[in-house]
Amino acid sequence: MTFYKIGLGVLAAVLSLGAMAEGGGDRTFALMMERNQKAMAAYAEKNGQPAPQIQAYRYGMALDIAKVVNVTPPISSCNAVPSRMTYEDSSGKLNTVEYKVMGVCRNNGS
Repeated sequence: MTFYKIGLGVLAAVLSLGAMAEGGGDRTFALMMERNQKAMAAYAEKNGQPAPQIQAYRYGMALDIAKVVNVTPPISSCNAVPSRMTYEDSSGKLNTVEYKVMGVCRNNGS
C-alpha cells in the first residue's frame, strides 16, 4: 500500500512540473528576447551605431544581409516559437527581424 502512495505522489509531482513548464514557456521566450535586445543594443553602442529596431518578418520581405551578427538559440518546444536575427546590411546598418521557427522537439516517439 505504501508503494502505491509513493508512486501516486511521484506521478502527481511529475504532472505538476509538466504543467508549470507549459505556463513558463511564455516567460522563457520573453526573457530570451529581452536579453537578446539588450545584447544587441550593447553591440550597437560598442560599434557606434543606434540600437536596431525590431521588425516582424513578412513573407516575401526583402532582406539585405551582409553579415549575421546574432541569432537567438533554439528553444526546446514542440511548437512554433519566436526567434530573432540581427544582421548588418550592405550599408553597415544594424537590423533585427523577428520570426517564428519550429522549436527543438525532443519527444521520442519510439
